[in-house]
Amino acid sequence: MKTMKKAVLAGTVLVLLFCFSLLTRDVVMAKEQTTCPVMGGQVDKNIHMDYNGKRVYFCCPKCVSTFKKDPEKYVKKMKKEGVELEKAAEKAGKGAEHTDHSGHNH
Repeated sequence: MKTMKKAVLAGTVLVLLFCFSLLTRDVVMAKEQTTCPVMGGQVDKNIHMDYNGKRVYFCCPKCVSTFKKDPEKYVKKMKKEGVELEKAAEKAGKGAEHTDHSGHNH
């Protein structure tokens, strides 16, 4: 009887660990955007565009122009990579883009 109880307990623990791993999988996989969706380089947080309520960062202004041509392509790519985009700034509207160029060169 003790062997049966141990087997049931061990099975229960395994099932609970499996369920826990499924519940936390999305949390663990979501990551901050650190690479440009167009060129793959390191993002510059001063170069960004708000798209569908989310902020997208880029490595250079040319990538913003490329992104605008097919934004869903790049958004899908980032989602597939587990990137969780930040919410866009409250003041910026849909499609708003960074325009302050002081402090960096283009």
